[in-house]
Amino acid sequence: MTAAMEQLVAHTILQGFDAMYGRFLDVTAGAQERFEQQDWSSVHLALKKRISFYDHHVGLVTSQIQIMLGERYANRSFLMAVKSSYENLLLDYPRYEIAESFFNSVYCRIFEHRNINRDKLFVHSSQENRIPTYPTQLTRIYHAHSGLTSLFDRVLDDTPFTQVWEDKQRDSKLIINHLKQEFGTAFNDDTSLELIREPFYRNKAAYLIGKITLNHGGQYQTIPLVLPVLNNSNKQLYVDACICHVNDASIIFGFARSYFMVYAPAPGALVRFLSNLIPNKTNAELYTAIGCQKHGKTELYREFLTHLDNSDDQFVTAPGIKGMVMSVFTLPSYDFVFKIIKDKFAPQKDISHATVKEKYKLVKEHDRVGRMADTQEYRHFTFERHRFSDELLAELLAVAPSIIKVTSDQIIISHLYMERRMIPFNIYVEQANDDDLRDAVDEYGKAIKQLAAANIFPGDMLFKNFGVTRHKRVVFYDYDEISYMTEMNFRKIPEPRTPEDEMSAEPWYSVGIYDVFPEEFRTFLLINPKVKALFNELHSDLFEAKYWQYLQQNITHGQYEDVYPYRSVHRLRMT
Repeated sequence: MTAAMEQLVAHTILQGFDAMYGRFLDVTAGAQERFEQQDWSSVHLALKKRISFYDHHVGLVTSQIQIMLGERYANRSFLMAVKSSYENLLLDYPRYEIAESFFNSVYCRIFEHRNINRDKLFVHSSQENRIPTYPTQLTRIYHAHSGLTSLFDRVLDDTPFTQVWEDKQRDSKLIINHLKQEFGTAFNDDTSLELIREPFYRNKAAYLIGKITLNHGGQYQTIPLVLPVLNNSNKQLYVDACICHVNDASIIFGFARSYFMVYAPAPGALVRFLSNLIPNKTNAELYTAIGCQKHGKTELYREFLTHLDNSDDQFVTAPGIKGMVMSVFTLPSYDFVFKIIKDKFAPQKDISHATVKEKYKLVKEHDRVGRMADTQEYRHFTFERHRFSDELLAELLAVAPSIIKVTSDQIIISHLYMERRMIPFNIYVEQANDDDLRDAVDEYGKAIKQLAAANIFPGDMLFKNFGVTRHKRVVFYDYDEISYMTEMNFRKIPEPRTPEDEMSAEPWYSVGIYDVFPEEFRTFLLINPKVKALFNELHSDLFEAKYWQYLQQNITHGQYEDVYPYRSVHRLRMT
C-alpha cells in the first residue's frame, strides 16, 4: 500500500506540473496574436498572468497531497520514496529539469522551507547533461547556394506571422548589406543559417533568433543572428535591426529585461541551442529569459554552489552607501549580491516588510524595459560559517537578527534576494572620465524616462540606488519606494506669496502624500558641477512637471513608448 501511495503522490505532483506548464504554453502561444494586433496592454497582462501560474499550481498540489495523506504528509522518509518514484517518471520526460524544480517547490511548501537537505531535493539534477528530444523540429537550416537574397527571402517567408510584410525585398537587402559591412567577403554564397523556428516575443517586438556560419577562406566561424521584427501603424511587418555579435545578442537577453514569450515544449533543448549561441550567458540566465524563472532560480543556486567549490574568499559588505531598508553583501569573486530586509528601517522610511516584498514582486511581474534588475527570492538559504568574517556577521546580526540563525558551521538566512552585481552609479560617476561620465548621465536620464514611460516612478532617484552594468547600461535596483506613475501627482512649485515665503525653511503650499515636485530633483541630484552641466544639456526636461504629466497622459491612453534593447547602430533604417 505504501509503495502504491508513493507512486500516486509522485503522479499527482507531475500532473500538477503538467497542468501548470500547459497553461504556461497556452498563454505563450497567444503572443503572436497580441503582437500582430498591437495589443500592448494585453502583452503586459499576459506576462503577469504567466508568472502567477507556478505558485498557484504549487499551492494546489500541496493541498492535494495534504488531503491525500492527512498527518502522514509530514513524514520525510515517505517523501524521499516519493522523490525516487518521481525520478522514474522523468526518465523520458521532455521537461524533466523544470519538473524537478517544481518538485522542489512542492516539497518546500509542505515543510515551509524548514530543514531542507540536499538529499531530499533535486539540488542537482537526476539526469545531468541529458538534452531532451524536441517534439518538433527546433530549427530550420538555410543555405545560400541560390544567393543571399534568396536565403533571406525564404527566412522571412517561413515565419509564422499572418500579417504581410511592408517590403520584404527591401528588408532582405538591408540585412545582407549590414552583414556584408560587418563581415566582408566571409559573408558569401557559402554561408548557412540555422534559425529557431519559433519567434521570441517581448514588449512590442518579435525576434527571429539563430546562428550564421561564415567561411573565412576555409576557416568557418559561427556568429549569432537576431532579427527584431516590428509592425507599423498599418500592421505590416518589417525587420528593424540586425544583431550579429555575441555581446550585442547578450544584451537582448539581459537580466534587466522582461521574460520572452517563446513556445518551448522542451525548454532544455532550446536553452542548449541558445547557450552555444551566446556562451557568456549561463543556464540560469537563459532559462529565466524564456520565462522559466523558477527553474532559473534552481540553476542559479547550482551555479552558486559550483562557485563556492572553486573559490575561497570571504563574504563582505557590498560596495556603496548602506541602504536604510536593505543590507547587501557579496563575495568579491562572485557576480551577484545578496540582499536582506532589515528588521527596523530608518525613521524616514514609513513602510512595512510586507510592502517591501510586494515592491519586489511588482518588479518581477512588470515590464522592466531593461532598466530594473531582476531578482531571485530564496528562503532558508544556507551559507558556510567560515566564509563570513566576524565583522560582516556582526553587522548582519545587528540589522536583521530575526531572520539569521548561526550554528557552529552554518549561517541560515530565512529570506533573501539574489541580484546581479553592478557598480553603484554614485561610485561610477566619481571615477569616470569625461566621455564615460557623459554617457553615464545620458544613460541615467534615459533609465528614468524609460521607467516612467513603462508606468514606474522610482521614488528615490538618488544615484546610490542605480547601478552600471558591464555593458555600461544604467539600471535601477532599489525598489522600496517605487510606485506606478499613474498614482503620482506631479506639480509645479507655486510661486511664493511673500518674501517671507521664499525665505521659509518650510513649504508655503500644501503637499499631499502622492505629490511630486520635479523641480526639487535638482537639489539632490546635481551636486557635482560636471553632472549638473551634462544633466541640463541632456535631460533638463526631467525637472519639469509638464514632462511627467505628459508621460502620465500617454500611459492613461494606453500609449507605450518604444524601447529598443539594442543600439541604434544596429537598426536597418531609422523611422
